[in-house]
Formats: sequence, structure tokens, C-alpha cells
Amino acid sequence: MQHLREWLSDWFRRILPNAQAVSFAILLVVGFIVVVSLAKMLMPVFAAGVIAYLLDGLVEVGEQRKLPRLVSVIAVYLLFLTLLLVIFVGLLPLLYQQTLQLIEQAPSWVNRGQVLIMELPERYPDYVTQEQVNDLIGVIRAELISYGQSMLTYSYASLVSLITVVVYFILVPLLVFFFLKDRDRILGWFTQYLPRDRNLSNRVWKEVDMQIGNYVRGKFVEIVILFAASFVTFSLMGLNYALLLAVLMGLSVIIPYVGATLVTFPVMIVAFFQWGVSDDFWYLMLAYAIIQALDGVMLVPLLFSEVVNLHPVAIIVAILFFGGWWGFWGVFFAIPLATLVKAVLSAWPRLGEGEMSAAGGQ
Repeated sequence: MQHLREWLSDWFRRILPNAQAVSFAILLVVGFIVVVSLAKMLMPVFAAGVIAYLLDGLVEVGEQRKLPRLVSVIAVYLLFLTLLLVIFVGLLPLLYQQTLQLIEQAPSWVNRGQVLIMELPERYPDYVTQEQVNDLIGVIRAELISYGQSMLTYSYASLVSLITVVVYFILVPLLVFFFLKDRDRILGWFTQYLPRDRNLSNRVWKEVDMQIGNYVRGKFVEIVILFAASFVTFSLMGLNYALLLAVLMGLSVIIPYVGATLVTFPVMIVAFFQWGVSDDFWYLMLAYAIIQALDGVMLVPLLFSEVVNLHPVAIIVAILFFGGWWGFWGVFFAIPLATLVKAVLSAWPRLGEGEMSAAGGQ
């Protein structure tokens, strides 16, 4: 206990005289409180800010080619709107159709699965008993009933969700345009309320800006490539629900280490009930394994070779923590947020020690 008090006393003596550290700590706390307390209310603003931040890199590319910023903003914004239209008009209807077909097929799959399970005591009498099979079937039925009730509750709330999507579809693109167009004015307004001496904040922001920008853009490219490769492969091999499974494959990379494992089960289940344990099934699983291997061995090192120097344990902890706090967006931004924490922790002590050394020298 005495060592803990001494450590805390030394830490406060080193940090409190540091005006930059104190102001930066206050800024982090205030920003965290604002995001947590107003996340639901201001989600369109936060989402638009994130999208504008990602698109700003393309705007800067246009500026480097001697285009006026307004022209570059308009060009990038039109590209963004085109992508939205392709997703909402071309992709989502097909995705919705395949999802309905999958739901309609689910009862027949359950029946076939039940038949296979009932045959286990006859095939493996030394390992599986009829009582164990009956317990397993009872658990599966209870889970299906619970899932059906959840779907019914979700259908009642679907109208509210639809209205929310429509509002987002109008507000977010509009906010994105103004964030891109008036970036300097918005940042100037915001920075006027910050302390003038911001060396610590600037150093942390430069590191985080490089890491987050490269990571999210690289992750977007990885999602698109994995989706396209999966869709082409599944379609050529004649797998049902190729588009839906390819979307799951693309989104699986959002959760490192875990997503690839989770998406294996729906691919395997669909292939099994379509072909059984046949040559087609094993060919598909081989193609799936090759896609995942190429993603892990070639694509990820190519896109992220100089980005996010984090230990796998830190990545998993960040996914669990931020995902449990903010759901999907917490999972998506878990690694950038962990990078922010790492940048703050690595920059903070160095500044304090440097100032103490300078003070001692005087």
C-alpha cells in the first residue's frame, strides 16, 4: 500500500505542473463524455464526421493535382453519392431477397438436421445415446422459439428503424458535404476553444491521424476485395445465397481473428444442406480456405504492413471492450481507438519527463 501511495504521489507531482498534460486530459475526458452521452442523439453527425474524415484523403489527392478544393470536394462527393446509390438500389434489394429465401429454407434445414441427429445413436451407439439426442433436440427447439419471438419483436420495431434509415439517408450525405466543404472553418471554430500550447495534443493527433486514416481506408479496401473474390467464387461454384454469404465474408474482416471463424459456419451450413458431404462441398470449403489464407497471408500484410503496431492481445481486448460499449461501431473502430489509447500513453510520460529534465537543468 505504501508503494502505491508513493507511486501516485510521484505521478501527480510529475503531471500536475504540466499544463499541456492537464489540458489534454480534460479534453479527452470531455470528448469521451460527449460521445458517450450524445452518441444516440447525434449519431448522424458522428457518422457524417467519420465519412468526411475518410473522404478528405481523396479530396487532398485532388488538391495535390492542382485542383481547387471546391472542385475536388464536388468530385469526391459525387463519387460518394454514386457508391451510395449502387448500394441502396443495386445491392440491398438483392441482399434482402436472398435473406428472405434463406429464412424460408430454414425450417426444412431444421427438419433435415433433426433427422440426421436422430440417426446418430444408430450409427454411433457407443458414443451417442437416445437420451442425449432428445436433450439436444429440446435445446434446439427452445432456441428456435426464442429466436422466432425475437424476430417478431423486431418486426414491430421495423417501422421505426425504417424511418431512422430514411432520416440518416438524407442527413448524413448533406452533413458530409458541408464537413468536406467547410473543413477549415469548422476546425478553426473548434480549435479556438483549445489551449494555445498544444504540442502534446498535436503530437498525439499526428500519430493517430496517420494510423486511423490508413487503417480504415485499408480495411475498406480489404472488405471490397474479399467481398468481390467471395462473390465470384461462390457464384461460379453455384452456391446458394452467394451474395449474402459474400457480404458476410467482407464484413467478417471488421473483427480480426474472430470474424473469419464466425463466418465459416454459415458458409459450411449452406454448402452442406445444398450438396451434402460430396465433392462439391469439399471443393467449396477448399476455395473458402484459400480465400481466407490469401487474405491473411498476402492482403493484410500488403494493406497494413506499416499500420497499427498493436499486440494481438491488445486488439482482442479492444474489440471486447469497445464492442461491448458501442456495439457495431465500437467493434469497427476498436483498433483505431486502441491506437489512440496507445498514442496517449506513449506520448504523455515523455513530455512530463522532458519538462522535468529541462526544469532541473535550469
